[in-house]
Amino acid sequence: MGSPEEARVRLPQLRLDDLLEELQAHLDAARGTRDRVHSLLEAVLSVGRELDLEQALRGIVQAAAVLVDAEYAALGVIEPGGKRLSEFLTVGITEERTAEIGPYPEGHGILGELIRHPEPLRLAKLSAHPASYGVPPHHPPMNTFLGVPIRVRDQIFGNLYLTEKRGGAQFDEEDESVLSTLAVAAGVAIDNARLYEESRLRERWLRASAEITHSLMSGSDRSEVLALIAERAREITGAVLAVVAVPMADTDSLTVELAVGHGAEAHRGLVLPADSGLIGEAFSRAVPVSSPDVSCDDRVPAGPPRFTGLGPAVAVPIGTGDGVRGVVLLVRETGRTVFSEKETGPLLGFAAQAAVALELAERRRDAEQIAVLEDRDRIARDLHDLAIQRLFATGMTLQSAGRFIEHPGASERVLRAVDDLDETIKIIRSTIFGLRSRDDEGTAPGLRARAVRVVGEAAPVLGFAPGVRMEGLLDTHVSREIADHVVAVLAEALANVARHARAARAAVVLETDGRTVRLTVSDDGVGIPDGGRRSGLRNMAERARQLGGELELAAPPDGGTTLVWRVPVTDR
Repeated sequence: MGSPEEARVRLPQLRLDDLLEELQAHLDAARGTRDRVHSLLEAVLSVGRELDLEQALRGIVQAAAVLVDAEYAALGVIEPGGKRLSEFLTVGITEERTAEIGPYPEGHGILGELIRHPEPLRLAKLSAHPASYGVPPHHPPMNTFLGVPIRVRDQIFGNLYLTEKRGGAQFDEEDESVLSTLAVAAGVAIDNARLYEESRLRERWLRASAEITHSLMSGSDRSEVLALIAERAREITGAVLAVVAVPMADTDSLTVELAVGHGAEAHRGLVLPADSGLIGEAFSRAVPVSSPDVSCDDRVPAGPPRFTGLGPAVAVPIGTGDGVRGVVLLVRETGRTVFSEKETGPLLGFAAQAAVALELAERRRDAEQIAVLEDRDRIARDLHDLAIQRLFATGMTLQSAGRFIEHPGASERVLRAVDDLDETIKIIRSTIFGLRSRDDEGTAPGLRARAVRVVGEAAPVLGFAPGVRMEGLLDTHVSREIADHVVAVLAEALANVARHARAARAAVVLETDGRTVRLTVSDDGVGIPDGGRRSGLRNMAERARQLGGELELAAPPDGGTTLVWRVPVTDR
């Protein structure tokens, strides 16, 4: 041992070492704080520069993981209702592990705790919290936890979730402070990205409206314009299916005039009620009608599945008030976000402008039609007042002159000329009658309307409304005589279903390709029993035979009966 004097010399030295170590620790802490503040500023600037919302969200969650040195990070976007998560972006979990875990969380457990109580939450042991439950299989182990809300103006946009601080350390107050500061900057960045996205969206809607107006005013066909409306609406809203339904003449039904996108073929030609269902409700109420999942919506009419793999949908009227000219239905894939009011507002305005353009185009066509009819009337008057009178006068002159012709051959020729003039006058009068009588044509209902009426009358007897689909130019290619047979066969087929099939569902498909017209009536009933009465079927087969067609009966493997009545069409 040293002397007391040597100990007194060493004591100040020890205190000085402690002070130097403490000073070094403060310097290291200050340097670490400086570096962290610098990293935070870089993260804020990086997030604030991004105007694309999806990229901004991805940048926020990546910056959060780096700032607090977390192994796993996630950003959950809260749906407009404020109770569940609509989006969930992760960092630290591979795509393979994500696929093994399954669907993204909806906002239960700890994630829901921040939704219900939007305040910073820091946990040393995640599983120890009362709200912690429901960890799915294949999920990586997570213990330490830090979560903070992201506010955009006065609303909660979503939450940042950080777990597993590296090195086995705990998240501390400084981590919470840094993350809260990033959340404030994230809120500003998200708001800027939203405003930019909304301005770009408005610009796209305006361009689409201008394109449709130009197309109509340039004389494009109505069907082409409807297709353009559907395609542009589908592109701008991110939908995978667009359906346009328009009113059917002389009926209380709508028909799907066109469909584009996923599974479009199953929708074309469908006949839908004008006062029920997604499309019918939008048409009758003249307001947008949405569905979070159209594949299991009770408002979709019964029939074969048409929305497999699809989810959120919205039906928007084309026009407003009493001037609704149709409905456009837009459907997104399963798992995509529901249509919000911010989306349906511009979409409704776009549809209203499209309706105005259609109205102007129809008024122009009406004016052109009136001009044609007036021209026909003028031609008819001129033929009657000028041509016929002159021909009649010429005939009278020749007939009078014929008395003075002594040559038999010449006299006979003059008389023949007079007869030809009489025949010409008859032809002209027939033409005049045709010009004036065609104005009244087309007032009788066409085959489409008559078929819909027959199906509607059969619904009370059946106990349900059959599904109806029509394709082709039925009112143009099918003559009135054949149309009468089609309507009679349809009524008889539905009557047979009602009397004998004991069916819970039936479907009617009426279509023509310009060469044949085909009527298909199917049901899920008990089928045609052996030895049963077949007088109705014989009558239908006889009608087909007289018109050069055929009747086919089939029993599908899943039960029921399918009747196909097919005949060639003739020109009117």
